[in-house]
Amino acid sequence: MSRSFPELRALISWADDSALRILLAAGICVLLALLVYRVSATVVLRLTRSMPVAYRTAQHCQTPALLLLPLIALQAVWQIAPDSFPLIAGVRHVNVLLLLTGLTWLGLRAARGVAQGVIGLHPVDVEDNLNARRIHTQTRMLSRTAMFVILLAGLALMLMTFPGARQIGASLLASAGVVGLVAGIAARPIFSNLIAGLQIALAQPFRIDDVLIIQNEWGRVEEITGTYVVLKIWDERRMIIPLQWFIENPFQNWTRKNAQIIGTVFIWVDYRMPLAPLREAAQRACELASEWDKRLCLLQVVEAGERSMQLRVLVTSNNSSLNWDLRCKVREALVDCMQRDWPQHLPLMRAELAGPATVARPEVPPLP
Repeated sequence: MSRSFPELRALISWADDSALRILLAAGICVLLALLVYRVSATVVLRLTRSMPVAYRTAQHCQTPALLLLPLIALQAVWQIAPDSFPLIAGVRHVNVLLLLTGLTWLGLRAARGVAQGVIGLHPVDVEDNLNARRIHTQTRMLSRTAMFVILLAGLALMLMTFPGARQIGASLLASAGVVGLVAGIAARPIFSNLIAGLQIALAQPFRIDDVLIIQNEWGRVEEITGTYVVLKIWDERRMIIPLQWFIENPFQNWTRKNAQIIGTVFIWVDYRMPLAPLREAAQRACELASEWDKRLCLLQVVEAGERSMQLRVLVTSNNSSLNWDLRCKVREALVDCMQRDWPQHLPLMRAELAGPATVARPEVPPLP
């Protein structure tokens, strides 16, 4: 690397190789790097202002770039500095570590900036947000996977700068028997969740804001991280589910293709209850409810028991939340109709009461 900067070597060696000259050259290089950063940051932000993804990425990369450019300039100075410079080996090593840290930070911020830029192009606060939720889920999962890989690569590169760490790694690889097995077992949850995250991001079994039924709990997908999913239950509780669970267990997704849903209302009535008034009451309740999407309102007899019959009303809405409110309104309308107009046909317990039975003696025909 020292041969790549002959002019800078000549500048430092202009008078002698004293520490003062080297430090002065380092200071000048840092100032020039800051100047280049200021100019380039302004130009890049102006050029990318009309490109949301590139602009958000550039914004996220500003702070890491402010650290990286001076470190690159200092690395050039330390590399062409003479070996007689005090503590030059340690200074070079520390600068390399800082440089790798800055590069890792830059990669993490760039991945996050790209993800937020893509997410910003597809808002979910619209009526038909199915495609936006799909893109949000894929972007979040892929960005977190990329960030994990970048962080892992950065840590590996920093460890490789230590000769002792290389020797330890070589010895572990040479005798990888039991140690490798134990490490593999310990790291299995991490890598299984990582692979599960990739599968979820690509296959899309669920997305952000999807309605899921897991272990008889109804909730919406609030957050998807690199290791778990946060399900917001209807009563404001939060259920935390590992990513691997979704690959190994079945679950219900009420918004897989669209959010439209058919809801059911059950009610028991007496056999003497006429069905026409209840059908009219159900239809009238649906027409008055803003939650009904006008696709279906159907009343049927679905069960005939010993004492009463069970009616089922099918009603449709654009999503499950609206359907829940609609079902409550239809149920209340049916109960109110029966209480007001047909109270005698509510489910009753019947008992037939009769007096002492008179047993009629059969006539015996006369003997011939």
